[in-house]
Amino acid sequence: MSKKILIQDGPYQAELISIGAGLVSLRKNHPEFGLQDLVVPFDADEVPVGYKGKTLVPWPNRITGGKYSFQGHDYELPVNEASTGAALHGLACWEDWEVTAQSTSAVTFAVEICPSPYYPHSLHCQVQYSLDASEGLNISISATNTGSSAAPYGTSTHPYLTCNLAKIDDCILTIPAGTVWATDQRLHPVTLQSVQQLDLDYRSGKQIGAQTIDHAFGEVTVSPNLGDSWQVRLSDPQTQMSVVMQSDVPWVQVYSGDNIGRVGAAVEPMTCPPNAFNSGIDLIRLEPGESTTFTCKIFAQ
Repeated sequence: MSKKILIQDGPYQAELISIGAGLVSLRKNHPEFGLQDLVVPFDADEVPVGYKGKTLVPWPNRITGGKYSFQGHDYELPVNEASTGAALHGLACWEDWEVTAQSTSAVTFAVEICPSPYYPHSLHCQVQYSLDASEGLNISISATNTGSSAAPYGTSTHPYLTCNLAKIDDCILTIPAGTVWATDQRLHPVTLQSVQQLDLDYRSGKQIGAQTIDHAFGEVTVSPNLGDSWQVRLSDPQTQMSVVMQSDVPWVQVYSGDNIGRVGAAVEPMTCPPNAFNSGIDLIRLEPGESTTFTCKIFAQ
């Protein structure tokens, strides 16, 4: 049975659910306006639309055709997105993760990915959510190869950032990225282009308007002032509220949330781009006994 957990620290509070180690809601208490949503929330008793809040392991985004090769062997994954014919967002989104640690301000979930004909590897995965009154929500996703052979791996998290459910059309979006993957009609990556070529240059921040975005951005500019991390920022000019995703991984998927009424934008820091199981770009090769950890944080300003 799924478990719902509320954590809080200072002005922040978050609700988590064990299904998919998911982030149900994240709010910050404003001295004048009260609790404000920083991610688009969902009812924990319902299947969330658009993979809201899910933990994505052992790959993020899409694997074209659900097919890939690794170490000289060909594999076919279950295609779970009929419209694109892709294997989308890994193997653990709908698993009931175990709660392995819990306090008033933090919770840790764990799941075992067992060998299968389409992913013949053993992984122990953990996700920790922790709130800090000054830093916001810290998310840590780790994986350990508990099997006897190397495993391909990538990860991400799937929150929809929101300025208290304001329409993103009126918001200012800042993405410090110089390249973006052009896709075909089925959203599979085709060529890596400059952001100017695809009219997706958000480096200086601009109003989203009616533009539809569902792209993976690369050449993300990190800042030494942020510990060599980068920030994607969504700001509402009317309320002066800003929500920030911060990470240090080389890729970020941004989606304009058309399927949820454009009240939030999915911002998914990714260790590798879409279809990395085939391209090999930034794909992590986890050797037996080896571990890797991804981190990011979400906060309001």
